[in-house]
Amino acid sequence: MERLSVTTLIGRHVSLEPMRLDHVDEVVAAAAGDRSSFGYTQVPDGVDETTMYARWLLDDAANARAAPFAQRRRSDGRVVGCTRFLHPLWPLGRSEPDEVEIGGTWLAASAQRTAINSEAKLLLLSHAFETWGVQRVAICTDARNTQSRRAIERLGATFEGVLRRHRRSTRAGERTELRDTATYAVTIDDWPTVRRELLDRLES
Repeated sequence: MERLSVTTLIGRHVSLEPMRLDHVDEVVAAAAGDRSSFGYTQVPDGVDETTMYARWLLDDAANARAAPFAQRRRSDGRVVGCTRFLHPLWPLGRSEPDEVEIGGTWLAASAQRTAINSEAKLLLLSHAFETWGVQRVAICTDARNTQSRRAIERLGATFEGVLRRHRRSTRAGERTELRDTATYAVTIDDWPTVRRELLDRLES
């Protein structure tokens, strides 16, 4: 299986750069400082953890399991977080995936509650639907993560239910437990409305 085809995705507020090992120092800086909002998210801490994190993501990329990005804020050129495509599926046998998930997303405190998250999701969804031609994009989170669930709902994704004991928890102290996962999705039928609403929000 070839790796997922991605390039740098550029918006007005953020650019999403395919992850490279030379992003490590910038990702370390982005993850430093206030980490209080990272309770449900896997965010590396320090050079050693971040190097392992980057190598893990790059191995997933090399084996078509994911396409990871560093999120760079365009106003000051700083990397402010990471995101990725993951869990691609090819049920129709095409060269590009028919379904994919957006996840593994985190932002530094200074980039939260700004236009960056909305625009990053717009860039990812646009690539998935308009370049790959997927029919479904899933966005999932720990069912207990109210802040993340509200953010996903604001994007216009439809809640599809909670999968119980579904994935390994990323919370500290729970790494050997399975969490309940709240599952949302945008389908190709939803995409025109979701795209228009995201563009309207970014222009307001």
